[in-house]
Amino acid sequence: MARKEIIALLLAGGQGSRLGVLTKNIAKPAVLYGGKYRIIDFTLSNCINSNIDTVGVLTQYQPLKLHSHIGIGKPWDLDRMNGGVTILTPYQRFEKGEWYSGTADAVLQNISYVEELSPKYVIILSGDHIYKMNYAEMLDFHKKKNADATISVIDVPYEEASRYGIMNITKNYKIYEFEEKPEKPKCTLASMGIYIFNWEVLKEYLLNDHEDPNSEHDFGKNIIPGMLKDGRDLYAYKFVGYWRDVGTIQAYYEASMNLTERIPEFNLFDPYWKIYTPNPVYPAHFIGETGKVVKSIIAEGCMIHGTISNSVIFPGVTVQEGTVIKNSIIMSDAFIGTNTVIDCCIIGEGSVIGNNIQCGVGEFAENQFNPRIYNTNITVVGSYTVIPNGTTLGRNVVIDNHIIPQDFTTNVIPSGGYLMKGGDEQ
Repeated sequence: MARKEIIALLLAGGQGSRLGVLTKNIAKPAVLYGGKYRIIDFTLSNCINSNIDTVGVLTQYQPLKLHSHIGIGKPWDLDRMNGGVTILTPYQRFEKGEWYSGTADAVLQNISYVEELSPKYVIILSGDHIYKMNYAEMLDFHKKKNADATISVIDVPYEEASRYGIMNITKNYKIYEFEEKPEKPKCTLASMGIYIFNWEVLKEYLLNDHEDPNSEHDFGKNIIPGMLKDGRDLYAYKFVGYWRDVGTIQAYYEASMNLTERIPEFNLFDPYWKIYTPNPVYPAHFIGETGKVVKSIIAEGCMIHGTISNSVIFPGVTVQEGTVIKNSIIMSDAFIGTNTVIDCCIIGEGSVIGNNIQCGVGEFAENQFNPRIYNTNITVVGSYTVIPNGTTLGRNVVIDNHIIPQDFTTNVIPSGGYLMKGGDEQ
């Protein structure tokens, strides 16, 4: 295989537990977004739009849907003999197999993949953020600064800075200090989790970190601070533009709803920076005689006979007559019956919402299952769940994946209520 100047390692093994039932059975990068995409599509599209044609995708948690989605990389022009996309999973080594114990350990476990390609530079990316970025410009900056590592940063509001890793820099953007979630940040330049390293330098630090029994094997907590301590040349590349970590129910919902604006903050219709994804085999959507759509995204294969407003409707959704859906996200292949009202809800893939249902009604109440995750007015129904006719679901309710009518003991779940099958808490 010909040597590559730069390759990408895309970390896509995260569980994304703050998304609750939406990531109970799939990894966060595989969550649907924007009417036809999955979250990982944005990073993969950034790679090919930046002329990075060799991408290793490191997966771990619930990878089946993600692997199926990526396939051989054809939608992103990554189905190549020399480079392309490669799925990298934890594997049996010597006498035992190990899960990735941190972001740095995930890269270390795939060091043979990188060594085979022998790149001069490696860019480390996350597969669970929504943004458009030209990594080639960041690489140019890295070269001009003759840096050992370059970290992409974004200016965040001061009141939010304590949620991030903060980079303190000099006037020429050289990093002199890294603070992990400081109570009183000195500046507001937050790390985006995007790093370019000189490979030989990174390899040295990965190997040394592996031998440290006290390390968490994490880029932000161990590798970056270690390089700063040793006086390595680290620079901050300031990114200006839209970037969102849609890692909570509220953040995911707000970012999705913004797409329905006439001029959204994040433009999915940019002809100069296309977002690629496998195209579903569906016919064009159909809006029937009784159908009405206002300020919404309607994807392929939808049959709309009710009223949709300010909502994102994914491919293959059917909405029957007399139904009103507003301020909601309806994921692929869901079926919504007649005379049903859905307001401020997220409905999972393949779910069936029956007739004469009220979903997302009433006043807010704290969720009784997990108020840390479910803490807004948004009602979340998991994937492949069936809500029986005549049911009422209040606000801030959570319904698990794969629920069937026989699981219901009442036809009213008040605000803050839940119906879960058990297993790992989400």
